[in-house]
Amino acid sequence: MTVEPGILPCQSIEQLIDMGAIAAPEAFAADQTQPASLDLRLGARAWRVRASFLPRPGRRVADRIADVAMHEVDLTRGAVLERGCVYIAEVVERLALPEGVCARANPKSSTGRVDIFVRLLTDGQPAFDDVAPGYTGPLYLEIAPQTFSILVRRGTRLNQLRLKTGSPRALAVRSVGVELGEGICGFRARRHAGVVDMDLEGAHDPRDFFEELHARRGELLLDPGEFYILASKQAVEIPVDQAAEMTPIDPAVGEFRVHYAGFFDPGFGTPEAGGEGSRGVLEVRSRETPFLLEDGQTVARLVFEPLTAQPSRLYGANGSHYQRQGLRLSKHFAQWR
Repeated sequence: MTVEPGILPCQSIEQLIDMGAIAAPEAFAADQTQPASLDLRLGARAWRVRASFLPRPGRRVADRIADVAMHEVDLTRGAVLERGCVYIAEVVERLALPEGVCARANPKSSTGRVDIFVRLLTDGQPAFDDVAPGYTGPLYLEIAPQTFSILVRRGTRLNQLRLKTGSPRALAVRSVGVELGEGICGFRARRHAGVVDMDLEGAHDPRDFFEELHARRGELLLDPGEFYILASKQAVEIPVDQAAEMTPIDPAVGEFRVHYAGFFDPGFGTPEAGGEGSRGVLEVRSRETPFLLEDGQTVARLVFEPLTAQPSRLYGANGSHYQRQGLRLSKHFAQWR
């Protein structure tokens, strides 16, 4: 295993699987490893809890669940997780990382685009989404649907894990502006919609869940508590030997969240992977005050980090829902017509 600081590419992740550093009671799916990340799968059980929490150093997540659980949810036959509620779910995968290898998790793009907070928990780690170097133990997900109730089951993939060595330095930081031009500029979620099945693709009528938006004079007013899908004005291109993360909240540019998932794999938007012109999709939730966005206004920043090696396959090389994307809802919805 290389000791160079950086994000591990897919071939190094597969090496960790072969070593048993990432393990599961059943075989890994062929498409589970992305160019620089690993999809995690929900386990058999979840718990409806009365509050979000973090374990103190030295304490297990399972012990804390016992303190706050309201009831257990069986995911083996599928279950609806209600909007406005908080759940803790087991993850199929388990870690026994080598010393010097750490990890960080993000929701998958399709998860963020239906307004679900998903955060990783590990034993003894008082921070969401971060996995300590050399961590050995189980993984859990906190799942909090914000707008839509969702149907999930054992094996549903809601988030992804990036593995790192050392502390990779930022190679570049680039501003991201919002597109508020002619035509449909975005979508706003409907407050009282149906259930989204997180394992179905193209199966939901988008008009049952969203309404289209049009900017006026290049401006869009964000209402507090509403959820929006918008797109970046600039094309996004991630070099084949780098990955990038979008800052979800930056008070310097406004009191709103602009991204839930935030991770861009190497090759996104690149000519090598057929992604010319790809835009970043923004998952926007305004906070306490209304906010008036203008066309091209900076709303986020992309932080680029190195990989330890170029991945053996690039994002979108074997097909992707989001390569060459413009303004687009998640893969669960049919095309907007």
